[in-house]
Amino acid sequence: MSESQIPLFQRLKQSAQDEWEAYTRHQFVRQLAIGSLPEASFRHYLAQDYLFLIDFARAYALGVYKADTLEDMRHSSAAVSAILDTEMALHVKFCEGWGLSPQDLESTPEAPANLAYTRFVLEAGTAGDALDLHTALSPCVVGYAEIARQIMADPETILEGNPYRPWIEEYAGEAYQSVAQDACDHLDKLGQERLTDARYPKLARTFRLATRLEAGFWDMGLTCAT
Repeated sequence: MSESQIPLFQRLKQSAQDEWEAYTRHQFVRQLAIGSLPEASFRHYLAQDYLFLIDFARAYALGVYKADTLEDMRHSSAAVSAILDTEMALHVKFCEGWGLSPQDLESTPEAPANLAYTRFVLEAGTAGDALDLHTALSPCVVGYAEIARQIMADPETILEGNPYRPWIEEYAGEAYQSVAQDACDHLDKLGQERLTDARYPKLARTFRLATRLEAGFWDMGLTCAT
């Protein structure tokens, strides 16, 4: 199979293999899988993820503006609606189960790792086009699905009695896996329309940096408890 026949997400992932492994097999993820992650780390992650979702909605709103077709506008608009109308409410409810009230979430200052990642995604989309934006978004959207699948398939994973089991099963579930596949398909569609050989190295750099920043998000969760 030639490079042009490889789905764009897979091609980008192959070009960032070291960064991808560091992100998807991070110690934060490993500790989630066996239930040994300090609760303070998870609470910190949850609060930051709430703030992250707000900026992710902004990024998809930018995707509406950057889209060339109604179909692509609807794709990004649906993501904005899903985040603001569904995912945010579910996240708040989940956080309440961990002792974090809506007021706690609203008053949480953004951590530097969160700022670095969300501003990078927004800048990639603002300075570039829809392909640049969705390339920067993809490590998060697709990465969480892969992480959850890996956890579920790993014989060392401990689900029984694991306080993080609901988080794992949410991202391993059919609904989220479908979201991730849709993101891959959309990125591939944009690539077929916009990608050139000369442009690929810049996209690969964007993907690698976004993946490093995702790993930095996990680092943030671990270091808050030390």
